[in-house]
Amino acid sequence: MPWFYVDYYYIILIIPALLFGFWAQAKVNSAYSKYSRVRNMRGYTGADAARFILEQNGIYDVTICRTAGKLTDHYDPRNKTINLSEGVYDSTSVAAVGVAAHEAGHAVQHAVGYFPIKVREAVIPITQIGSYLYFPIIILGIIFSYQPLVNAGIILFSFLAIFQLVTLPVEFNASNRAITTLGRNEILYGDELRGAKAVLKAAALTYVAALVSSLAQLLRLVLIFGGRNNRD
Repeated sequence: MPWFYVDYYYIILIIPALLFGFWAQAKVNSAYSKYSRVRNMRGYTGADAARFILEQNGIYDVTICRTAGKLTDHYDPRNKTINLSEGVYDSTSVAAVGVAAHEAGHAVQHAVGYFPIKVREAVIPITQIGSYLYFPIIILGIIFSYQPLVNAGIILFSFLAIFQLVTLPVEFNASNRAITTLGRNEILYGDELRGAKAVLKAAALTYVAALVSSLAQLLRLVLIFGGRNNRD
């Protein structure tokens, strides 16, 4: 009689997390598409908005660059560059201004020494190692029936969840800085400002989804592999 293994933890934990992630990404695409067709009345481009926020915070050593792709916008602290995608850099849309202002918010965080971003940078090396090694270590622990090695693999993966958790306040704070500056200086106002908020709020959902996915996978690993010696 054939033997079949059904991973119920995958069905119960991972699939709902994946569906949440797909929904969050769809929200981003929808909001960005909608407000990329709405032009701001003052005619600010994404690059203009980012430059304005930097100057408002006395930051003059950050370069604003154009980068290829869609929604590939990011701030790189290693070379102090705000990299804006082709649809954001020159665009005067509400979405472009909001996205660019968000990335400028990250530059401000680095300039003022925002604590959560320091924590996130501190765990990045462990996170990168853990993402590659956690599963081989778990498998080796199972092969040699050595539970501490299995636990070490699970702990390594947990740093992925820690990274996603610390990312939330970093992203939320960058968006809050962006919206506050845009509103206070009337770069965007009224429906324009509400549109930028909608885009950034939708983007924030993707980080929530990433955290949910990491926590679901961590719980699955614990339930499947944790305490195997006690069950054997």
